[in-house]
Amino acid sequence: MQTQLKSHPAKCDRFTKLLLVGMLSAIALPSCSAGYNATSGALMERETTQAPIQNAKMAAAPAMQPAPSGDIVAAREENFAAAAPARRSLPQLIKRAELTLVVQSIDKSMRDVSNLVRKQQGDIIGFQDSKPTDPSSRATASMQIRVPSSKLETSLDSLAKLGNVQSRSLTAEDVSDQLVDFQARLKNLRKSEEAVLKILERSGSIRDVLQVTQQLSNIRESIERISAQLKNLQNQVAYSTITLNLEATVPAAPPAGTPLGLRVQETWGQATHSLSEVSYGLLSFSIWLFAFSPYILLIGGAGYGIYRLKKYKSHMGDRKPNLPPSA
Repeated sequence: MQTQLKSHPAKCDRFTKLLLVGMLSAIALPSCSAGYNATSGALMERETTQAPIQNAKMAAAPAMQPAPSGDIVAAREENFAAAAPARRSLPQLIKRAELTLVVQSIDKSMRDVSNLVRKQQGDIIGFQDSKPTDPSSRATASMQIRVPSSKLETSLDSLAKLGNVQSRSLTAEDVSDQLVDFQARLKNLRKSEEAVLKILERSGSIRDVLQVTQQLSNIRESIERISAQLKNLQNQVAYSTITLNLEATVPAAPPAGTPLGLRVQETWGQATHSLSEVSYGLLSFSIWLFAFSPYILLIGGAGYGIYRLKKYKSHMGDRKPNLPPSA
């Protein structure tokens, strides 16, 4: 009985402890969940409150940054221009035209052409005039004209009105690549010239100075040559060449008759000239004969001796007696 009473209080104490732990747990769990919910709500509310502030700061940040300077803007524009596709430049053409006209009068047409070229701010760089001796042939003339390329078509149309057009042609040669090449080479040579000049300033010994001076002379010679070629091409592009051929519609008039006195004078002059030429020829021949006379006499004497020897032999053969035949 006493043993049962001792074990019973022990069980009661254990049960009491478990009951206390359960009650404490029941009280602690709701308070923890409430605290967690309160903490979560506070965090969410804080984030919700700070989000508009951060957005406002981000929106105001570009406005608070300093405006870019002019150099930066210019650099951006240059980069944009470099990135953009370059505009295609107009082709550089050397134009040549040829026009053949049949006109009433060569002289009048040439005067009209000169006036027209002067109005077009051009030049006549060549002229050939042919007047045939045969009355049945036509008189012709040829002119080389240079006019600004922008006025080439206008000039051709104006020239075509001076007569009947027999033929008309126009050719063009694109030299854009050559111009670009010459310009690039010229630019590189000028940079090389500047570099060599800087080296020349730093050179100390006479040998180095002479070598750098020779290199500088070669570079400048190349610059002058390429500059001349570039200017020549640019000049040909700026001015076009027109070859104008003129033909008369009527045969050329026969030359006027020469006066009789002039003809007699010309004949007398020709006769005296021929006489002097013949006299000079005979005198020259005599001098040549006199100079070679020893050889001529030697050859003549040898020939005469051979002739006499042959004649003597033939004469002796005729004088031999005719002997009777032997019995």
